[in-house]
Amino acid sequence: MPRLETENIPTYPSRETSSRRGPKARWFWMFWIIFIALGVAAAYSYSNHLKQEMLTQLQEDTHKELAALKAQYDSRFTELSQQVDEMQSKVQSFNELLTFTKDQASGKTDNSNKLYSQLNEVQEELKKLEQKLELLK
Repeated sequence: MPRLETENIPTYPSRETSSRRGPKARWFWMFWIIFIALGVAAAYSYSNHLKQEMLTQLQEDTHKELAALKAQYDSRFTELSQQVDEMQSKVQSFNELLTFTKDQASGKTDNSNKLYSQLNEVQEELKKLEQKLELLK
């Protein structure tokens, strides 16, 4: 039978070999911890940059929309003020007409209605002349 030779190979590494690997492992872990910390810092910085960029864009959009709304408001305001002016002139002319008809109904005349008062005088004289004409017939 063949004979198995077993060498004296330890199944676990000795402390001497692991002590040599200790500083290398420590540097490895330190590298990864620093690398991860730098990644976290970079992500935080980038997220702040994106937030600032988004706020700037939002402010610009808000200013543009406010300017558009102000322009629309101003144009609508001028349009409405023109309509109010037109209505004011119509109301003024209706007031003048109402005053004229009121003067006509009351029989009183004023300087602004001279033509109407002259017309009334002519009509009265015409009536008197017609009466005289009838008497002559």
